[in-house]
Amino acid sequence: MIKIVNSAEVSRSELLSRTLPETPAVEQAVREILKNVIDNGDKALYEYAKKFDGANLTSLEVTAEEIETAVAAVDEDFIETLKMAQQNIADFHSRQTRQSFVTDEKPGIVLGQRVIPLERVGIYVPGGTASYPSTVLMNAVPAKIAGVKEIIMVTPPDKNGKIQNEILAAAHLAGVDRIFKIGGAGAVAALAYGTESVPTVDKIVGPGNVFVATAKRMVFGKVAIDMVAGPSEILIVADEFANPAFVAADLLSQAEHDRLASSVLVTTSESLANAVSDELERQIPLLEREEIARTSIDNNGKIIIVSSIEEAIEISNEYAPEHLELSVNDPMGILPLVKNAGSVFLGHNVPEALGDYFAGPNHTLPTSGTARFASPLGVDDFVKRSSFIYYTKEALSKVERRIVDFANREGLTAHGRSVAIRFEKD
Repeated sequence: MIKIVNSAEVSRSELLSRTLPETPAVEQAVREILKNVIDNGDKALYEYAKKFDGANLTSLEVTAEEIETAVAAVDEDFIETLKMAQQNIADFHSRQTRQSFVTDEKPGIVLGQRVIPLERVGIYVPGGTASYPSTVLMNAVPAKIAGVKEIIMVTPPDKNGKIQNEILAAAHLAGVDRIFKIGGAGAVAALAYGTESVPTVDKIVGPGNVFVATAKRMVFGKVAIDMVAGPSEILIVADEFANPAFVAADLLSQAEHDRLASSVLVTTSESLANAVSDELERQIPLLEREEIARTSIDNNGKIIIVSSIEEAIEISNEYAPEHLELSVNDPMGILPLVKNAGSVFLGHNVPEALGDYFAGPNHTLPTSGTARFASPLGVDDFVKRSSFIYYTKEALSKVERRIVDFANREGLTAHGRSVAIRFEKD
């Protein structure tokens, strides 16, 4: 059963605590996997497909025929749903694009910035206990809008060496260029270091389990990554007008992800707190992923009773949740108070699942409190910025003395010399 606590009776650190996995054993296992893939390439990937996925693969890459067959096997209604979601995601992310610029306002000086798409990006799509065509869209669509030249997708196969039809259909619609049947830390290693079949990429994006997250952290520097994602989480701020059945269902939408997922309700209403607790007990047995949700709610879930909505938002800002639902009558009035959240869902009729699948904003979000400084995945994640400078000799002469003095004060006299030498008499 979920814990109910009063904010006045429990320390803030206890209120804000998260259950995070211990990783020393994971880190050692991931190091060994990375080394094996670096040393043995495809051979290691075939071994891991057999060991972890139970699949005897004859080829790592998904063929055009496999993709064509998968798309044909998906019912037209879901294809239409994928297309609608893709359009919503594209409409939202197209507004994030940055423009290059040039300024020549001062005589003899041209300054500017170029926004350049990454050449090749790797997308990790989880498998295992669930499959995520939504993750394909959320990662590939912004990359295409950014102008990425080549998108490589990796995802673990089932024991028959197949990728779920819906995942392949989503990849086809989103314009993924190549798809590989590899998962876990081995897939991350392959994208970072390359193998005989898998090309190296400039950046790896997409969620995964603790092995994937650890591998992404370890290869950072060799390649870029989007973020190191922790267990999924939701925090709901609710007033006395919230529907307890709705709130409980929304808490469970995250609890079913992972036994380590965190579902938190912060409310001004003790009666709502008790009603939500009762609803959780009623709804959990109805879930297909009952055991996962039960473990998550019992171990990591909590209901916090506070004295005001302002206190609720203060707690939320300190917690910095991945998903924040404002299940209150005036969500727009409260929104300006929110400082730290990955994505915010406004009102009594906006479940987090709307953002996961369809609305348009990205569902790859900062977790574990990193929303204090990190942002959702977006177009900016798939571009880099490069500046440029042009001065005529006359323009440089006007600032020569200042640059030389600046360099000398830092003790870098060769810097100053590189400017001064251009004005020495022959």
